Amino acid sequence: MAEAHQAVAFQFTVSPEGVDLRLSHAALKQVYLAGLRSWKKKITRLRNSLVTGVFPASPASWLVMAAAILASQASRLDPSMGLIGKIKEHLPASAYLSEPARAGLGALAFATLLWLGLVVTMRGALRALLCYHGWMGEEHGRPSHATKCWLALVKIFAGRRPMLYSYQASLPRLPVPPVSDTVQRYLESMRPLLSDSHFQRAAALGRDFERSLGPRLQWYLTLKSWWATNYVSDWWEEYVYLRGRGPLMVNSNYYAMDFLYVTPTPLQAARAGNVVHAVLLYRRLLNREQIKPGRGGWGGHPTGGAPGQGGRSGAERGGASAGGCALMIQGTLPMCSAQYERMFNTTRVPGVEADSLQHRRDSRHIAVFHAGRFFRVGLYHGGRLLGPRELQAQFQRILDDPAPPAPGEETLAALTAGPREPWARARRTYFGSGRNQDSLRAVEQAAFFLTLDTTEQGLLGPEPGRALDRYAKALLHGQCHDRPPMTDVFQLGYGADGHCKGELDPSIPPPQKLQWEIPEEDKGKFCLTYEAAMTRLFREGRTETVRSCSIESCNFVRAMTDSAQSAAQRLALFRVAAAKHQTLYRRAMTGAGIDRHLFCLYVVSKYLGVDSPFLREDAHRFGANIRTALLDLRALFNLPPK
Repeated sequence: MAEAHQAVAFQFTVSPEGVDLRLSHAALKQVYLAGLRSWKKKITRLRNSLVTGVFPASPASWLVMAAAILASQASRLDPSMGLIGKIKEHLPASAYLSEPARAGLGALAFATLLWLGLVVTMRGALRALLCYHGWMGEEHGRPSHATKCWLALVKIFAGRRPMLYSYQASLPRLPVPPVSDTVQRYLESMRPLLSDSHFQRAAALGRDFERSLGPRLQWYLTLKSWWATNYVSDWWEEYVYLRGRGPLMVNSNYYAMDFLYVTPTPLQAARAGNVVHAVLLYRRLLNREQIKPGRGGWGGHPTGGAPGQGGRSGAERGGASAGGCALMIQGTLPMCSAQYERMFNTTRVPGVEADSLQHRRDSRHIAVFHAGRFFRVGLYHGGRLLGPRELQAQFQRILDDPAPPAPGEETLAALTAGPREPWARARRTYFGSGRNQDSLRAVEQAAFFLTLDTTEQGLLGPEPGRALDRYAKALLHGQCHDRPPMTDVFQLGYGADGHCKGELDPSIPPPQKLQWEIPEEDKGKFCLTYEAAMTRLFREGRTETVRSCSIESCNFVRAMTDSAQSAAQRLALFRVAAAKHQTLYRRAMTGAGIDRHLFCLYVVSKYLGVDSPFLREDAHRFGANIRTALLDLRALFNLPPK
């Protein structure tokens, strides 16, 4: 009742003497501050959209151009060669305007059209320049004269002071490789894996596909590449990730190492306070789009570990960790920044047939897990972000809280570690109302998830190798229902006593322990994973597979196991294999890979309800998750039975 009483902004009672109205000034202040923050964010987003929308030009450049055109008009010069006069004649309500007013409006209209034309030209020129990838085949540190000229042009058209998403509209679209190239490279990659008879069959199927069904499927992909921003990304996210029914751990999880040899403070709450505050400062820069391309940033780091989130048990939460993730190659070539949009305030919600992504523009709390218990920790007080010292005090309250977890609460997050369908059904059955729904909502709507571990992690013990393995496993999956603390940031610093710097506000509400009503069911298992190359040189580019098992790499491996081969022969084969691998990697990064193209051709074939022996017999190329997701495409698309 106390919390509800504090939440009411005003109270009134009706009596014979009239209405007694009592206002809660504290509550009204919070309402005012919330509204003020909301409007500030709207204005910031509008300003950023304007600045990004005209980049590589700037609104200030329009003012300069308009001033120059008006000055020329005042000097009786006509840089428009008569166009301003024609614009004056067609101005609305021109009969009610004086001649100087019409001349000024005509000059401003001409300046605006000229400025927009320059914006479109600069953006188109930059996009055309970014389609060149010949630099990737040159020796590092020794660019050709053509590449040097190209880099100079990129710098000229790249503009000044870019924001996080300034280059998105200038990035080229991912090209659709020719079917003949994809089939040829696929067969080349399969040659060392198949016997002669099986390879001959695969080659025959490939040639038949290239002549018959391939061009028809390719036409649809080409049409999609013209219409959509990226012909792969939406299908890849939908059918590979969201419709994949296998466990996210360890198929999608990844991790970043903490400091191995440095312990800035022995106080766990202090480290957590600095980490969370630093991440929130980064989130604020991200929301304002003030992260500059070229300066790098933090890569996404899953920080979940609770029902609906996954985290260590499913990698469903967005988060951040210290580490480089440059947005531009060598400070010159921009890369796609779309992945930053859902780094925070994002949850992957399980579904029976397909998951969905839930993203909030803002979140004012985080979820914390410690000793089998879940807590909700507010991040703001009195309209301001909590400082490191104040966050440390909140985390210390959690560490000092002696309350035991509710029965089953300690391993509750393991539900997210299993296949998606059982977790989706359990979520629908047991988390749809009451305390469970409220607590799950607090976890899912958090900015990110933090675990305060009960055991020390790191490079510990007399055997560094095994200690590193244990540390990596703890980072990757922990105990399948928890997650270790995140990395630290030195810039905030600590006091001589190891505590975070700053003062405490004693009026900050304490963390709120989440309540659960838990049944007896629970389970999970592990699946495979894969390695990929990035395609972020293209707009909304994601990944492509590098088929490193080539004829050249197989020859090198055989030489290493053949005692008759000399060191010189092995070295020569190694260099050939390495050169081949570099070629494959460059192809993958520049849109000439084969796996995503084959995947999209397969999806189109299912949309059309046609069967391809070439695509069907080699469906294993897509991996276990994709096979599972694509098995029932016909039913999903309501296609008639074949």
